[in-house]
Amino acid sequence: MSDRTVTTEEQHDDAVLDVTLRPQRFAEYVGQTKVKATLAIAIQAAARRKETIEHVLLHGAPGLGKTTLAHIIAKELGANIRVTSGPALERAGDLAAILSNLQNGDVLFIDEIHRLPKTIEEVLYPAMEDFALDLVLGQGPAARTVRLDLPKFTIVAATTRIALLSAPMRDRFGHQFHLEPYTTDEITAILTRSARIFSIHLADDARDTIAQRARRTPRVANRLLKRVRDYAEVKGDGRILRPLAIEALAQLEVDALGLDALDRTILTTIIEKFRGGPVGLTTIAAATNQEAATIEEVYEPFLLQLGFLERTPRGRCATPRAYEHLGLQVAKDGTLFS
Repeated sequence: MSDRTVTTEEQHDDAVLDVTLRPQRFAEYVGQTKVKATLAIAIQAAARRKETIEHVLLHGAPGLGKTTLAHIIAKELGANIRVTSGPALERAGDLAAILSNLQNGDVLFIDEIHRLPKTIEEVLYPAMEDFALDLVLGQGPAARTVRLDLPKFTIVAATTRIALLSAPMRDRFGHQFHLEPYTTDEITAILTRSARIFSIHLADDARDTIAQRARRTPRVANRLLKRVRDYAEVKGDGRILRPLAIEALAQLEVDALGLDALDRTILTTIIEKFRGGPVGLTTIAAATNQEAATIEEVYEPFLLQLGFLERTPRGRCATPRAYEHLGLQVAKDGTLFS
């Protein structure tokens, strides 16, 4: 699954790509207009009062720019940023070491905050509210609590699973923003900017073709651009023209709507083996040799967005749009024909 070209999850080569293409200011950041406007006002108001802004929670699907926004917030504040993640904070001492080394006005970015251990959450509460750290020194009857004052700082947290975040933790964020999937025009603008940074000759119609298959996600768009660029350098003269872009995307098995081979396998399995459904998630997983959680969390969301799947109390059903996209029709007796 990690090798899928159109996966929104970060891949091993995305880190270098993100650093190269990451916008540094709100003016360079394409999309999420309402989020940017609200944050810009909060940052300007805090600067006039010479205060830190309230803690910020960013949530939404992978690849929509949560990490990029965290870095931009720090840049706009003129502050240093420290980066960690929920899984990396295993002990209270890990968090205490990070917090005690922060400077006044710093930004602490916590990725995947929904994966913070509960014990770490409890230590984080007074740090977020009172800018203080409660430490327990000693053991048994001799144990005592010491409160360590911390500098004023801002936590920017990101999560793809906000439902897994506890209510007390959510309530401690003064700003909470849901990042929406991008429009095709916004993806087009991102591709134009990326091509300029990479010094790629990208024809307008080739750019539009890539944008239509990018699943409304900047990370996927930039990854597809990189793959098409490689193809153009080997099979052509380096210029990305529409016929060559279509060839490259066909080789990657990414169709006109951004579905790849695994997406289509799930749909054809439901249609051909189970007459379009309804069929249970575990049955689909067994028939496609995938994990049920992977299908539900990785594949299904985009198929649902496109209207190719329906969730019913009895299971998943393929919609008429899915049949049409795959070039299939159903006779009255349930027989499939193309």
